[in-house]
Amino acid sequence: MTNFPVFDGHNDTLLRLYFSENENEQSFFDETGFHIDMTKAKKGEFGGGFFAMFTPNENYEVEPEDYMTDDGYDVPLPPQISHEAALRHTNALAAKLIKTEKESKGAFKIVRTANELTHCLENNIIAAIFHMEGAEAIDTDFDALHVLHQAGLRSLGIVWSRQNVFGEGVPFRYPSSPDIGAGLTDAGKQLVRECNRLGIMIDNTHLNEKGFWDVVKLTDAPLVATHSNVHAICPISRNLTDKQLAAIQESNGVAGINYAVNMLREDGGLGTDIPLDKIVRHIAYIAEKFGVDHVALGSDFDGTAIPDELQNAAGLPKLTDRLKAYGFHDDELRKITHQNWERVLRDTWK
Repeated sequence: MTNFPVFDGHNDTLLRLYFSENENEQSFFDETGFHIDMTKAKKGEFGGGFFAMFTPNENYEVEPEDYMTDDGYDVPLPPQISHEAALRHTNALAAKLIKTEKESKGAFKIVRTANELTHCLENNIIAAIFHMEGAEAIDTDFDALHVLHQAGLRSLGIVWSRQNVFGEGVPFRYPSSPDIGAGLTDAGKQLVRECNRLGIMIDNTHLNEKGFWDVVKLTDAPLVATHSNVHAICPISRNLTDKQLAAIQESNGVAGINYAVNMLREDGGLGTDIPLDKIVRHIAYIAEKFGVDHVALGSDFDGTAIPDELQNAAGLPKLTDRLKAYGFHDDELRKITHQNWERVLRDTWK
């Protein structure tokens, strides 16, 4: 592996494997049609990332195209899901992550400390962080939080784009401010404190703006948004305003740039025939305005539509080359591709 292994802020590969039609025959080590598998990871110098545990709504499918108008779109929030269903599904995905580690013969490791992460990146071992996207599997007594932490949970997104007992996510709305809905509930505020105590990273991705500022007031860790882009470039509700990016900078945190086309394009559109320069522009905006220490990569592989030019994890060297061509030097590229994540996690995990 070169000096630029990509450690990535978010993927939904476990969910894709879980729902694959040939689940009993496919694994991370087969060549799949997914954005990430072992073959693509090795070819693209994918060093690892945050492997998400996400529970989708059952029997609820919404196509963004159905809500498109000449002025944009406003996709309604899905309904809340039950704690019991989310915990059952999270356990199934966690088991798949653990089985993947066991089957890898040392080539894939669930990392629980920053030293383990660094070791993996230096030794060509794919490093996986047990991450939860949406805290529905957590009860308000936090018993599940402690059990899952012992199982390896090291990163938690309080919400996905729906409500739960802890807070409220933003709908997919363009154009729109992220200032939609109320902030964290009392239980959500307590969740932030408990995650701080355990050393679990809090992911502000999908959280509405009032909830974001509640986290700012409460947390003693760097602010992180694992897969969120620049609102000043693409004014979708999911992206971060300059004020939010300044808070991330002040906390010595990081934003991972999402490859979702509707979060990259200035028009919020869903077309995938766009150049990788769209990704570079979001990275450069944060690097130049807030500092290169505060931007990283957060692909959303296997969870969204990405630029055709990239295709999948095997195409990551194309993005690195494009960043070089823009003018980022080697020290900056190492920060963007993996070192910023290493620093933030070292400052967060206990």
